[in-house]
Amino acid sequence: MKLMNSYEEQLSKEVELRRMTVELIKIISDLWYENNIELFLFRNQLIDRNVSEILNLLDYSKEFVQKPISMKHMLQIAKEIQKMDLHPSKIDIGKLAYVFHLTGETDVTDFVSHKLNGAKYGNGIKPKDVVLYGFGRIGRLLARELMSRTGKGVQMRLRAIVTRGEVTREVLEKRASMLRKDSVHGYFKGSVKVDMEQQALIINGTTVFVISANAPEDPDYTRYGINDALIIDNTGAFRTEEALARHLEAKGADKVLLTAPGIGDVPNIVYGVNEHKFDPDEHRIYSAASCTTNAITPVLKVINDTLGVKHGHIETIHAYTNDQNLVDNMHNKYRRGRAAALNMVITETGAGKAVSKAVPELSGKLTSNAIRVPVPNGSLAILNLNLQSKTSREDLNAIMKKYALEGDLVEQIRYSMSNELVSSDIVGNLEPSIFDSHATIVSKEGDHAILYVWYDNEYGYSHQVLGLAKYIAKVRRFAYY
Repeated sequence: MKLMNSYEEQLSKEVELRRMTVELIKIISDLWYENNIELFLFRNQLIDRNVSEILNLLDYSKEFVQKPISMKHMLQIAKEIQKMDLHPSKIDIGKLAYVFHLTGETDVTDFVSHKLNGAKYGNGIKPKDVVLYGFGRIGRLLARELMSRTGKGVQMRLRAIVTRGEVTREVLEKRASMLRKDSVHGYFKGSVKVDMEQQALIINGTTVFVISANAPEDPDYTRYGINDALIIDNTGAFRTEEALARHLEAKGADKVLLTAPGIGDVPNIVYGVNEHKFDPDEHRIYSAASCTTNAITPVLKVINDTLGVKHGHIETIHAYTNDQNLVDNMHNKYRRGRAAALNMVITETGAGKAVSKAVPELSGKLTSNAIRVPVPNGSLAILNLNLQSKTSREDLNAIMKKYALEGDLVEQIRYSMSNELVSSDIVGNLEPSIFDSHATIVSKEGDHAILYVWYDNEYGYSHQVLGLAKYIAKVRRFAYY
């Protein structure tokens, strides 16, 4: 009988927990679609999450901060946020609940009002039209995220996609199909329809024109009601300042962002690390660097700021890409001509040098190389570092956990506590750097460390691109994150 009572009690608690979660989900949706306020749970997006997903994220958060974060407190905080007259914001209710517990305060209303005081004042956000120039792997992921996060449209608005060739019904149907379904990232959680009359895709009920152009300067975006647009170039074909400036000759274009490493004087930016060095009112051309550079730079910055880096070597174990051949064939680079899905392929990467553009203190201190491996997505960087200050495995991991929890790099670094982590587990992670704490190695002397950083080279990188795009477009919201 005692066991039966225990089961009934457990069941009752679980039902109540799920009931509160359902209530929270309703508030999450209302805040997003009515106020453009986005709620997170320790950097995990909560929009369109189901009950079980949110409860699993709550369990992760409790383990991460080692504090009893409660659904009750999160629901109370969400209700208080709903009562407040706040401007568009991104708010981590998990972190709020954690800090509320940590401070020992008892008045939720006063606590939330004090912490979110900055969101009571508008920052003059003006919506920005966005054009995707190219619609490959990154272009389609950006389209998914832009359309999923449109909300009331007060930030970035995807207005057009530019591709080569005639825009026929067959082309539109194929573009729509590739946006709906992805072999790696699954189905798009939205609707995609074809409008042949307008030569457009109707994504989540809004029109996104598909424009044919053979050169960056060709389109007249104003014909489509598009003005002062941010052009996100996903082709990788135009990488110098001179080539990218051709985008700005198109009518209706304002700024351009390249989703590949820029060449020459093009600012290579790792969002969260060095974007503040470039004023959007003064610069019109930007590069979001590479996926690997975005993965390793945040971690290297933390280590350099806290322990110092004498020198080191970066080895990336990278998923194969479209640049490689499906079967053995000619290629203009050594080894990349061999079948990508059958071989590990040693190739070069400029990520080691590229880091120094974001963190100048590391200039000349890093070498790098890459191995392409037979997986379609999900990569790993191995950071082999000689340190200026001695440390231990425990202390180094504690440093990384601190930066993953608070500070300027919380959007870039995820601290993994799993000792079962493999490459498929990190597919779909928002952060560009997933620090594998269980894999950390520190020498007995304490001056040599080997760190393992996983990254979704498509999805995580796309979120870095969007973060930088919002900075360039001057549409960043107040954030308690």
